[in-house]
Amino acid sequence: MLKNKNIAFLGAGSMAEAMLAGIVSANKVSKEQIYVTNKSNERRLKELQKRYGIQVSKGDQLSFDHIDVFILAMKPKDAEAVLTSIKDRLKPHQLVVSVLAGITTSYMEHHLQDGQPVIRVMPNTSSMIGESATAISPGKYSSNEHIKIATELLTSIGEVFEIEEEQMDIFTGIAGSGPAYFYYLMEHMEKAGKDGGLDTETTRHIMAQTILGAAKMILENDETPSQLRKNVTSPNGTTAAGLEALAQYGGGKAISQAIKHAASKSMEISSQLEKKLFIQI
Repeated sequence: MLKNKNIAFLGAGSMAEAMLAGIVSANKVSKEQIYVTNKSNERRLKELQKRYGIQVSKGDQLSFDHIDVFILAMKPKDAEAVLTSIKDRLKPHQLVVSVLAGITTSYMEHHLQDGQPVIRVMPNTSSMIGESATAISPGKYSSNEHIKIATELLTSIGEVFEIEEEQMDIFTGIAGSGPAYFYYLMEHMEKAGKDGGLDTETTRHIMAQTILGAAKMILENDETPSQLRKNVTSPNGTTAAGLEALAQYGGGKAISQAIKHAASKSMEISSQLEKKLFIQI
């Protein structure tokens, strides 16, 4: 389905590069079919072109006629300006995919021509190695074919979950921001290993393999996280001591609050934009 489909990234930041790296590595779309633009940072564009072999151009120089899928990957605060600028350049069949936190499909539809197909997605930076957990929520004008195109494209960077749009904020809190929580945890594990006499490289490898193994246990077993935790926790053992410390210092609550705060921020962005949109109407 992606054969002969041309993809254009509007924005060249870290999320765009993570997706770009995964898509190029998966080889579902040839490098000649991928275009990347940004507002003015030509040095960044040349850097991406050299690294991935894709096509680049400044935003106002990109020819829209041959593009099939536009991926909005700029900062959310720039969404309105970009949507307004591309509105009259888009054709009805061209699909707009947004990876912007808090930007709803209704907000995009309002700023584009009536009937323009849009899909809201939320990948994470593990896209770079083809291991993203990515959510998609189609807008009201997206056909089954549009959804299939977006899904096939996004499966090149990991696993795709089609969800209701009202669930996108909590998904953002869990998966969109989730890698950062694990990296934060690993920072502290690394420090503990160093304090205990292990060198940094060895500690990093140990904890990465440990997290990878735990993730595979979840994916490949029917047991719940709670049961798996109990399976490795002997009474009065080392794991029990560690878990007691986590409970004492609020580890579980901290994780829940991190997810809720990230989801709340996504919701806040949406609310602010919808409020502004309501005032304009």
